[in-house]
This record gives sequence, structure tokens and C-alpha cells, in this order.
Amino acid sequence: MSTRPADDQDPVATAPETFDDLVVVLRSRMNTLSAAHRKLAQRVLSDSEAVAFMTVSELAGAVGVNEATVVRFATGLGLKGYPGLTKLCRERLREQAQLLRRFDNLERLVADGAGLLEQTAALDQANIVRTFARVDQAQWTASVDRLAHAPRVHVMGLRKCHAPAYLLGYLLRMLREDVVVVDGSAGALTDELRRVRADDCFVAISIHRYSVDTVRAARWARERGAHVLALTDTVGSPLAESAHETFCVEASSAGVLRSMTAFTALVQAMSGAVAHLLGHQVRATLLEEENLLGEFGVYVAESGGE
Repeated sequence: MSTRPADDQDPVATAPETFDDLVVVLRSRMNTLSAAHRKLAQRVLSDSEAVAFMTVSELAGAVGVNEATVVRFATGLGLKGYPGLTKLCRERLREQAQLLRRFDNLERLVADGAGLLEQTAALDQANIVRTFARVDQAQWTASVDRLAHAPRVHVMGLRKCHAPAYLLGYLLRMLREDVVVVDGSAGALTDELRRVRADDCFVAISIHRYSVDTVRAARWARERGAHVLALTDTVGSPLAESAHETFCVEASSAGVLRSMTAFTALVQAMSGAVAHLLGHQVRATLLEEENLLGEFGVYVAESGGE
């Protein structure tokens, strides 16, 4: 019989290398952790800034466990003891400090009346590059195939994330049938979700602070048997818990409001990939669309010039 303490957990296969990785591991294991380890995980997730500078005894006292339990918790995550845990928390704190410094610098630029336009353009260019660099090719291929061939595609994004959700839905509807943008207007969210079926594709888009309705809808769609794609800002996003594939999109901005530029670029790339995959079928659909637009005179007629 094993004599291992009840709160000792098997180490993860691969140790988390970043705080975002740590969040993913903790959330994925939360339901299997012992009561003592669950308390520690919740403290790390809710107050990583304080944990970054706590000693083993301080964290143990704050949570109400013994010091050995804290050490076993850290090593069970594949980390090099408690110092490995605090290292990840301190790295997250440094990232946040860099964001604050950048915001201070931007405020000075605004006060000086120069540089904001150039800074905005540079950040959005960087957002797009970093977003596409993080795309896993296998996940990309699987997601595009789902968007092209699922019986129905449901796209949901609320508040500022409604813009990329609407764009993705609009572009996909030009390429295939049975694409729905879920917006919950007039309190009809549950009516819209009732149409989600097994093997459908459900695309959920949200960034911090995450929309409760979007998170719940993605979880419900997953339980329903739909294939869930998440477009969000970090691997620690609650959307990632329900998603089969997650795409992390950079949203850094030169102002208070976060940028949606990279989201727009990503959904356009997804739509373009779907069009390429569907091939001749898309050309026939687009030709029919053009004929219909012409018949209804949707656009301003172009004048014949010399």
C-alpha cells in the first residue's frame, strides 16, 4: 500500500514554463486536487502578486496548510520546488509592470501631443505578427476544416468582441450555408443556443474581462457535442477550458481600450482559408451572390468614364 500523503499529486508530464502555462495546468487539475492543494491553487490564481514574494511558511500560514504541503504542491506541478512557483509569479508581475510602464510612456506621449498615431500603428503591426506567430498549424488546419464542413457554424462575441464575431459570420455566410451569429439580442440567447447540435462548430470570442454569457455558451456548446473554437487573449482565458482549439490573439493598444486589429486579421485569414479549402464550390456561391446583388441594386452604380 502506498504511504504517499493524501495531498500529494502526481507531477504533470511537462512543467509549466510561463505563468499562463501554470494557469492552464491549475485549472485543468482543479477538480482532481486534494482540498489542501486546491486552496493553494486558488490562492495562486487569485493573488499571484502576493505569492510572488511570500516565503513557504507565509503561504502555508495564509492558506492554512503545512509547509511540506506547499512544497509538494509545487513539485507536483513539475516545478523545481517552491522557488520554481514563485519564479513564475514574479515573471507575471514583471510583465504587468512593463504594461504599466508602457502606459505611463503613452500618457506622456499624449501630453506632449506627438507620437500616439505612430505608436498605435506600431503596436497593431506587432499584435498581428505575434498573433500569427503563435498559431499552431495542426490546430489551424483542424479549425479551418470545421469551419468549412461542420453542419452549422455558430459565432458568438459580445460587446467589443461582437465586431470580429459579426465579421467572421458575414464572411463565412458568403462562402457556405448555415452560419449564425449569436448575439442574444432581445433576450433570445437561450433560443439561439437551442439550435446548437452535436458536430456543429461553435466559435467563441472574448477577451478580459470575459463575458459571462460567452463563457457559459461555449461550455454549454461543448457539453452539447459541438466542436468549440476559442479566439481569446491568453491561454488562461476561461474560454480555453471549453475549447477544442484555442487561438490567442494579441490586443495591446496605445490607449485605454484594447485593440481588436489582430482579431480582425485572424478572422479574415480564417475566412480566406475556408474559401481556399472549398474551392470551386465557393466560386459558384460568390457568383450567385454577385448576381443577386446586381439584381437588387445593392451598390451605387459605377458611372461609365472615358
